[in-house]
Amino acid sequence: MEIEPVTLSTPRPVRRPTLVQGWHELTFLHWPVEPDRVAGLLPAGTRPDTLDGVTYIGLVPFLMRGVGLGPGPGLPYLGTFCETNVRLYSVDDQGRRAVVFRSLDAARLLPVLIGRLGVRLPYTWSTMRLRRERDVLTYSCRRRRSADGAPASRAVVRTGRPITEPSRLERFLTARWGLHVSWHGRTVHLPNEHAPWPLRRAELLDLDDGLVTAAGLPHMPGPPVSVLYSPGVTVRFGTPSPLSPPAGRGR
Repeated sequence: MEIEPVTLSTPRPVRRPTLVQGWHELTFLHWPVEPDRVAGLLPAGTRPDTLDGVTYIGLVPFLMRGVGLGPGPGLPYLGTFCETNVRLYSVDDQGRRAVVFRSLDAARLLPVLIGRLGVRLPYTWSTMRLRRERDVLTYSCRRRRSADGAPASRAVVRTGRPITEPSRLERFLTARWGLHVSWHGRTVHLPNEHAPWPLRRAELLDLDDGLVTAAGLPHMPGPPVSVLYSPGVTVRFGTPSPLSPPAGRGR
């Protein structure tokens, strides 16, 4: 099946939002990986999305603001917290490109419980902090309780100049409006809507991460091939829809 190239325009507007969020002060760190190495970690009915035969592992720390139900407005206190996700990239037979979260660490307990019980996402309650000094951001995360040695992550980045025309890779890694997740034995696609990412170049000054391997992903021995920063966007989620036909284990 031939898949159309990713674009920066929103493919399908969300007309009846079920959830609103603000994703701010994001850093996108990405490493290439062979699709066969991660294919078995994706939900049934999806496969690794690739660019020039390669897929990617993402580590994305950021500040969540204003989480709320429906069209909003979001909650100013309970809806604001640090988060870090480890992610893969998927595509289904309908051509919907999406994100698959292997882990999500959040600094506030209530969203963790809602995410785990309501959406079946792999949230973990963690101690987290975001510190900014001029153009340098430091993200830190340590899990509160864990049987696997309390994985932690620390990333320090310096933001750079704006990107006026993202490359094919930069579009591939950021221009996505949805996620695939296993839901009561089926895989569903949860769409979202937001403006095109305002992206900036970024320089990775330091990284000490244990979240990627704790999520069951291969160890990445070298530096990320892509480091991007964004001040953020406001996001609206739509209604989840199951993959059709019902997802089996076949790819």
